[in-house]
Amino acid sequence: MDFSSLISSRLGIGARQVAATIGLLQEKATIPFIARYRKEKTGSLDEVQIGQISDMFEHLSEMDERKQYILKTIEEQGKLTDKLRERIDASWDATELEDLYLPYKPHRKTRADAAREKGLQPVADTLKKQQAGKLSYTEEQLQGARDIIAEEIAQDERSRQAVRREFTYTAMLTTKAVKGKQDEPEAQNYREYFDLHEPLKRIPSHRLLAIRRAEKEGYIRVDISGDENNCLDKLARLHLRASNESSYQVELAMEDSYKRLIKPSIESEFAAESKEKADETAIRVFADNLRQLLLDAPLGQKRVLALDPGFRTGCKLAILNRQGDLLKHDVVFIRMSDSAEKLRKYVKQYEIEAISIGNGTASRECEEFVRMSLEGVSDVPVFVVSENGASVYSASELARKEFPNEDVTVRGAVSIGRRLMDPLAELVKIDPKSIGVGQYQHDVDQAKLKQSLQQTVESVVNYVGVDVNTASPYLLTYISGLGPVLAENIVRYRSENGPFMSRKDLMHVPKMGAKTFEQSAGFLRVTNSANPLDNSAVHPERYGIVQQMAKDLGCNVNDLIKDANLRKQIDLKRYITDEVGMPTLTDIMNELEKPGRDPREQKEVFHFDENVHTIDDLQPGMELPGIVTNIASFGAFVDIGVHKDGLVHISQMANRRLTSPNEVVSLHQHVRVRVVEIDRQRQRIQLSMRPS
Repeated sequence: MDFSSLISSRLGIGARQVAATIGLLQEKATIPFIARYRKEKTGSLDEVQIGQISDMFEHLSEMDERKQYILKTIEEQGKLTDKLRERIDASWDATELEDLYLPYKPHRKTRADAAREKGLQPVADTLKKQQAGKLSYTEEQLQGARDIIAEEIAQDERSRQAVRREFTYTAMLTTKAVKGKQDEPEAQNYREYFDLHEPLKRIPSHRLLAIRRAEKEGYIRVDISGDENNCLDKLARLHLRASNESSYQVELAMEDSYKRLIKPSIESEFAAESKEKADETAIRVFADNLRQLLLDAPLGQKRVLALDPGFRTGCKLAILNRQGDLLKHDVVFIRMSDSAEKLRKYVKQYEIEAISIGNGTASRECEEFVRMSLEGVSDVPVFVVSENGASVYSASELARKEFPNEDVTVRGAVSIGRRLMDPLAELVKIDPKSIGVGQYQHDVDQAKLKQSLQQTVESVVNYVGVDVNTASPYLLTYISGLGPVLAENIVRYRSENGPFMSRKDLMHVPKMGAKTFEQSAGFLRVTNSANPLDNSAVHPERYGIVQQMAKDLGCNVNDLIKDANLRKQIDLKRYITDEVGMPTLTDIMNELEKPGRDPREQKEVFHFDENVHTIDDLQPGMELPGIVTNIASFGAFVDIGVHKDGLVHISQMANRRLTSPNEVVSLHQHVRVRVVEIDRQRQRIQLSMRPS
């Protein structure tokens, strides 16, 4: 079925762009490939827009399957009218669709079913007419009839829509502590939710997820309710038409229907919907943070001495060559003279070019010890890197495969060193959920979280590009069109046959077909190729254009790359064809200017304030340097070197109203903050980035 028009209207994207994108997706083109190399077809849609089209197409396809199932089920019951079929066919709203299906949906036996089995449907039908006159039914008959009417009201589409509208405007979320649980130590994390009464639509996503976690762990009970009087008034307008004994029975049935059937159902809807929205926000924050983390500045291929800090058992030391291979490992102890001497010896012996220190326990003390040990002896730069997820990696099957003869402490130190050299190449080895840059990641929809994070990693890896002759199979896995099998095949092929000398050589890799080559080639770099375009983001299918440009200027491609004046002479309009337009030509010119450039920033050395080491050293008003360690929807956490991150609330980030902290800060950004408040008992630090 063609959903182009429907998706176009919902997303505000041209129908032709949507249709072209869906066509490419159905041809198994990846989102990074479409965004980078099919701009003419999509009208230069970016990855976000293409992802939205992909998600909505999948959602509508699933809805279409659901509609066909519903139509078949109702038809088998002999109750499918032409009008009902038309309504179901025309509906693309999931809630409306389920409302239409509800009266025909198979269900467990209800009180109304039992009453119908007793022959009480005619009694219910008589009462619903609400005619004047004395009733001659027994209370048992009236109760059964009310059960039938209550169910019919609950299954009435208009009734549900009326209550749903009221909930939209007036729904309140109420929480109560569970007796006997509120005094437990773990419950104190949720004490602000022990007695809460707040409009549902005003509760921010992070608080809603915290409330749901507290409910899941059994510390609170949660209720969502619309204004009951307003809900009953709206139902009365729909179902009460008189004031007599019959209408009184209908009114009793209506009140029972609301309290027993409609309210719990709509409450579940709103609970699920609010949770879904909170999930979306949390997943978006997680994905944004992960993207920033993966794009953290690399130091490049350097000889690195890495330290995993520790007090009692010492700091695990690992020395890596420029390719990230482990040369030596050892242990040094902070403030011990023989350890200082050992550091100086290793720095000289292995010609160390950079030192990488994990930011965990004892990080600050380890950094100061290293600087003091090397003072006046070596000016090798010292960097502190995030070690989130390093312990997960070091205990993984992947780490055991890389270092079968080393223990977890050595593997962790190696990971810390490699993170300095190339954070992206190292972090792709770790489950994104374990990297620790999210918000309530264990409370959100795990399937949606996994899909979002997978897409984020894939997007970043392809945005940066990889050297096909040095990339690990874990990094290659995320390249457009490859996957685990082909990634392993590439590594195995270069191991057996030597480095790839051109992109064309990739066609010799087992299972590398023409379609896979098309999807992946532009993101794979061959730095030692005779053709300089092989080390650029120019796709092989467009090499002919660049060669024609060079020919028209009487030079070769190398001359074109080296000489900006030659490039200025190119009239791009001459090279426009039916398939190649100005967007692709502009991308080609950008690549010729700096082929194979790394889009990530340069790594910078950072220093904490030398006068501040613990929370007891802090005073309100202090201005300090810090590093952003995590970003949530409500603010950012900043490491100021006191073993406890401080919080910069979103309201303290700028003198203007922000919708997201990402408007001001990014992960691992170096910032200046001011201490606003210190709660030493709860170990909480409030910071500000606003001018004093």
